[in-house]
Amino acid sequence: MPATAGHASQPLPQIEEQVVDLIPALRAFARTFTSASFEADDLVQETLLRALRSIDQFAPGTSLKSWLFTIMRNAFRTQYKIRTREGPGSTNCAELPIPTAPSQEWSVLNGELRIALGCLSPEHREVLVLVAGFGMSYKEAADICDCAIGTIKSRLSRARDELTVQMHGNPLN
Repeated sequence: MPATAGHASQPLPQIEEQVVDLIPALRAFARTFTSASFEADDLVQETLLRALRSIDQFAPGTSLKSWLFTIMRNAFRTQYKIRTREGPGSTNCAELPIPTAPSQEWSVLNGELRIALGCLSPEHREVLVLVAGFGMSYKEAADICDCAIGTIKSRLSRARDELTVQMHGNPLN
């Protein structure tokens, strides 16, 4: 009697009704991707077009809402990639601001930091590198240094103060 969607067990009109019922949820989800309501509506329309075009690929027993949200996310990503591609001659590259600062200053600071780290006591340098450099927790650093967490905190505080003096010539406080 009614047409079915490929291998889906539900009749096609029933699935299409469920898709229509999910339009408000699709609009809300689309607004998380775009700032303008007309862009969200366009995204919903593109999602519905893609979903209805491939409704026979919907697997029965799975979430129709999740399937539609996945289609929307993929449609947005595709549109985003297309929009962000630079077309030749579309912008005057000479007038664009420099996206990153020159590396010379970072190179100088890196050298100064290495010298300052070399002036620290071995215990302070070790703790500073473990916690600030490698991002280890106080517990991990304490295990490596074979000391209490309080000792790590104290050494780290002193190391930061010493490093500040080495780099700027004056303590923080």
